[in-house]
Amino acid sequence: MPLSSAFRPVSFTDLPGWLEDDCGPAFEAFRRSAFRVLDKSYRTGSLGIDCAAFEPAYAEARISDSLDKAAARAFFERHFTPCLVEPGNSAERGFVTGFYEPEAAASPIRTDRFRFPLYARPDDLVDIDDANRPDGLDPYLAFARQTADGIVEYHDRGEIERGALAGRGLEFAWLEDPVDVFFIHVQGAARLRMPDGQMRRVTYAAKSGQRFSGPGRILADLGEIPLAAVTMQSIRAWFRAHPERVDEILWQNRSFIFFREAPVDDPSLGPVAAAKVPLIPGRSMAVDRLLHTFGTPFFIVAPDLTAFEGRPFRRLMIAQDTGSAIVGGARGDLFAGSGDAAGEIAGVVKSAADFYAFVPNALLAGRTS
Repeated sequence: MPLSSAFRPVSFTDLPGWLEDDCGPAFEAFRRSAFRVLDKSYRTGSLGIDCAAFEPAYAEARISDSLDKAAARAFFERHFTPCLVEPGNSAERGFVTGFYEPEAAASPIRTDRFRFPLYARPDDLVDIDDANRPDGLDPYLAFARQTADGIVEYHDRGEIERGALAGRGLEFAWLEDPVDVFFIHVQGAARLRMPDGQMRRVTYAAKSGQRFSGPGRILADLGEIPLAAVTMQSIRAWFRAHPERVDEILWQNRSFIFFREAPVDDPSLGPVAAAKVPLIPGRSMAVDRLLHTFGTPFFIVAPDLTAFEGRPFRRLMIAQDTGSAIVGGARGDLFAGSGDAAGEIAGVVKSAADFYAFVPNALLAGRTS
């Protein structure tokens, strides 16, 4: 497919802060994807950055050790051309938020303290595409429920939390706070501190399929929190002050996430995400995977974002995850890391940003801009 006109080529000298960024950690993230594609190529996004075009860069990355700042910068300059991503929809700039891997105390069994479960994927949850989608089923749904009478929409959050899956043995970890459970759903992964001191990781396995409706927007629409003041921290504070209304608000988000266990092989890395590589804090990001191709480097310029390092955010990131709320060509979710400190960063990231996609040189050969 042709490369989209949404990519406007610029030069590396046009990137604010390019010479100051240490691209070494970004190269490490890119190198992980270079090995991953040996097993299976990433799907090419509809904006036309062909995964196959990365192969010269991937091949060099696979035979390279860790690179210092200068060598990493030279690597990206050698293989790619930066292109400003036009946001579309009349927007002047793109937009970034943050995500992280929460940590929470948990139990493998229900107790008086730990009463709110995480669920494994049910055996009647099936993937849906155009080949098996029944007439009348919402075309948005990528998951549904197999019944004796055919495929129907899956139980939503409210139904599940009221007992739709009770008695099936799907609960495999229990937490003490339903709001913690919800934010683990939002982040799609967590590290759980078990009573015996063991750290276990859970990560996304599937979802019920309905559209995501964020509690921040719901609370803003109700006049409970000004929209400009909505952060993860302000949402949590509102729930602490109104525990009797938690279900009322959260059940309006019909989407429900199912999990599987995964190892914590390297505590410095995040979970294995949609691109099938561990996320690197501060260098991996989530993008709209329908538009973009995993493995694509993006230089993000967000002058008003200082949460990561106390100065304007100008950093090379690698597209290695996605999310249902990440929609659009110039929309990203920046991975802040694991634990409470990372949560403090991720919870306040909400900033306008310019997106410069690094497009493999071969895709721009002969193109006029």
